[in-house]
Amino acid sequence: MSGHSSSKFAIYGAIAANIAIAVSKFVAAYFTGSSAMLSEGIHSFVDSGNGFLILLGVKQSEKPATVQHPFGRSKELYFWALIVAVLVFSVGGGMSFYEGIEHLRHPAPITDPTWNYVVLGLSILFEGISCTLALKAFNKDRGDMGFFETLRRSKDPSVFAILMEDIAALVGLAFALAGVYLGHALNNPYFDGAASILIGLLLVSVAIFLIYKTKGLLIGEGVDEETLASLQAIACAQPGVENVRPPLTSYLGPQDVVLALDVQFERNLSAAQVEQAIDGLQDAIRAKYPEFKRIFIEAKPIGQKERTASLAR
Repeated sequence: MSGHSSSKFAIYGAIAANIAIAVSKFVAAYFTGSSAMLSEGIHSFVDSGNGFLILLGVKQSEKPATVQHPFGRSKELYFWALIVAVLVFSVGGGMSFYEGIEHLRHPAPITDPTWNYVVLGLSILFEGISCTLALKAFNKDRGDMGFFETLRRSKDPSVFAILMEDIAALVGLAFALAGVYLGHALNNPYFDGAASILIGLLLVSVAIFLIYKTKGLLIGEGVDEETLASLQAIACAQPGVENVRPPLTSYLGPQDVVLALDVQFERNLSAAQVEQAIDGLQDAIRAKYPEFKRIFIEAKPIGQKERTASLAR
């Protein structure tokens, strides 16, 4: 998304909601002995910590370039998003799954589910608000694309990671509510343990998706084929350009992409004309794709035996 203002707002909202919800869930789990409620408390507590880590990644990624980090530190956001995914997998999913297994091995009936219903109702309300904020940030640059297509193409963990956690939280609350209700109504505590296991499996699934997304971004994922084709078309349409090799791109951050172009200019152009053509090409690319903060263009022969050095802007 453009900038991080709305995504930060969504992160702050998620952190505040999860802290309040986690405390209330732990209190309810203490008084009722519900395994599903304890798992949900762990889930919300982990989500709170994850929000702080994503926020740390956003702030670190905004630091200016230095001699030690000449391309800036935009990839820090991807690093902390990967840590978040690992925590969701190990702490959130693992602990919830473990609690469910233990509750199946040593079932304890829920005597009074009132606490659980109150906390779950409040949790659904606050998680719904948090999810709405995250969805608004997610939809900001969505355009006409579908939800899943936008999710697949999104390169901003400060948006898609928070949104996925909020959606998982709402689904997890539905599992917990079903487990508490069925366990009490049918006097069968195994429903409560089963709900906890389902919550664990849900968190593991979300974590695997986040790991898959952030891994690609960390190792240097490029733009999609449609954008590559558009970049090549823009370059070929510029005056003085004879041929362009397939562009090379890599995401350093959600709005920080490196572009390398190998351009063959017409042989009758002078060095000054080539430099002017390069400036025009860069302007044309940035007019449509402002996320390309660094564009490196290598100009191929401008004369019979001449070749320019790499010109970078």
